[in-house]
Amino acid sequence: MAHVKLYIPGPVEVSEKTFKAFSSPMIGHRGQGFKDLYAKIQPQLQQLLSTKQLVYLSTSSAWGIMEGAIRNLVGKKVLNCMCGAFSDKWFDVSKRCGKEAEALQVPWGSPIRAEDVDQKLATGQFDALTVIHNETSTGVMSPIAEIAALKKKYSDVMFIVDSVSSMTAVPLQFDALGIDVLLAGTQKAFALPPGFAVFVCSPAALAKAATAKDRGYYFDLVEFQKNAEQNMTPSTPSIAHTYALSAKLDEFFAEGLENRYARHRKTNQMTRDWAARHGFTLFPEKGFESLTLTCVNNGAKPGGRVVDVAKLQKLTKDQGFLIDGGYGKIKGTTFRISNMGDETEGTMSQLFAAMDNAMKQL
Repeated sequence: MAHVKLYIPGPVEVSEKTFKAFSSPMIGHRGQGFKDLYAKIQPQLQQLLSTKQLVYLSTSSAWGIMEGAIRNLVGKKVLNCMCGAFSDKWFDVSKRCGKEAEALQVPWGSPIRAEDVDQKLATGQFDALTVIHNETSTGVMSPIAEIAALKKKYSDVMFIVDSVSSMTAVPLQFDALGIDVLLAGTQKAFALPPGFAVFVCSPAALAKAATAKDRGYYFDLVEFQKNAEQNMTPSTPSIAHTYALSAKLDEFFAEGLENRYARHRKTNQMTRDWAARHGFTLFPEKGFESLTLTCVNNGAKPGGRVVDVAKLQKLTKDQGFLIDGGYGKIKGTTFRISNMGDETEGTMSQLFAAMDNAMKQL
C-alpha cells in the first residue's frame, strides 16, 4: 500500500534518514558503546534546552514522565491546569496516583494565564503545579514564561511542564524559566518514532523526589540522575531511539536552532493563511495559537466556514495526506493540521494543494 504522509499532531512523519539511524546495529546498553552515544548527545540536549542540568532519556511515552513527576513531587496537593483533553487528563492521572489534586479549568480554546495560577497558589495549599505548554487537542499555546515567572514567588511549589508538542520547535530555556521538570515525547516535533521521552529536572526537584517514599522505580527521578551521571539509564533503554535521537540532534544543529524555530513559524503561518483563504476561523483564543499545529474551527465556535470534516479528511487522504478530524469533545467541530518536525514550505505546499482539491469537491 502507498504510504499516506502524516500531517496529524503526532506521530508525525519520520524521514528515511531517521529510520536508517533507528536501524543501526544493536549494542549493549551497559557497555561503553552506549555510554559514548549518550555522552555525545548529552551536551546537544543541554544546548537544545539551554540547561546545565543533565537531560534524561526514558523508554516510555511522555505520559510515563507525567505520571512519574506526580509520584515523585506531589506531597501535599497538586494544581492541575486544564485547558484541553491532555491537560484535563493530567488531573485524572493525579487522582489515580492517590494524590490530592485540584483543577484550574479554563474553557477549551483559552490558555492558562499566570494571574489565575497566582490566585490558586496564593492559598498555600499546593506543593506542585502541572501545565501543558502546547495543548495539542485545542491548538492553544499557553504563555509559559509568564506562568514560570511565578516560581520566584512560590519557590516551594514544583512547576512541572509538558512540552510534548513544542520542544525543538520553539525556544525553551529551562534554566532561565526556573521551572522544575520539562518533558516531551519524541513522536511530535522531534520527528522520531513514538515510545521515547526526553526530560530534565531542577536540583530542587531531585531533592524533593529524594524525600518521596512511594515514588516507585521505573520513573524515579533520583535513579535517572544517578544513571545519567554515568551516561546510562536506570533500566534498559530503546537503543534504536537513542541512535535516531543522535542523528536528529545532528540535523537540528546543522540547520541551526534559530532557523528551525523560524521554519516552524513560517509553516505554521502558511497553515493559518490556508484556513483564512477558505473562510475558516481558528479555534484558539487570538494571540495564543500553537506554532506547531493549527486547530481550525469548524462550528465549535460562532463564525467561519463549516464543512463535512470526515469527507475533507477522506478526500485529502485519497491523495496521500492525512490530517486530523479534531479530538475529544471538539471532534468534527474542529480539524487539526500539523506543521511540526521536518516539514518545510515545500512539503506544506503539497499538502495545501491536496486540500484545495478536496475543498473543491465538498
